[in-house]
Amino acid sequence: MTIRQALVIGAAQILALLPGISRSGSTISAGIFRGLNHEDSARFAFLLATPVIGGAALLKLPPLLGPQGNGLRGPLLVDSIAAFVAAYLATRYLVKHFEHRTLIPFAVSCTLAGLGSLAYFAIG
Repeated sequence: MTIRQALVIGAAQILALLPGISRSGSTISAGIFRGLNHEDSARFAFLLATPVIGGAALLKLPPLLGPQGNGLRGPLLVDSIAAFVAAYLATRYLVKHFEHRTLIPFAVSCTLAGLGSLAYFAIG
């Protein structure tokens, strides 16, 4: 993968600001359009999430480790471990899924969710 490919795929995350667009779905799709196979594209998309998750942790952890976090540290640790395991298993499943399948069902569900969100906010 070239630096240009990586920048284009990373920039595709911006599309997730639109209703119904998944961050991982947009980066996976961009990777496929830039010539990566499904498995490598999925791995790269989830790798791109690491800085965002790390940045959020850097912002949120200091207050939780101080007096505001009294009573929350145990559940925070358990939740963090559960989130790590779930993300790992989801990534493994998705990579296996792409060996024989496509993103079309996922794209359809995201499109319907986006259209539903737009309709909801336009009406209400």
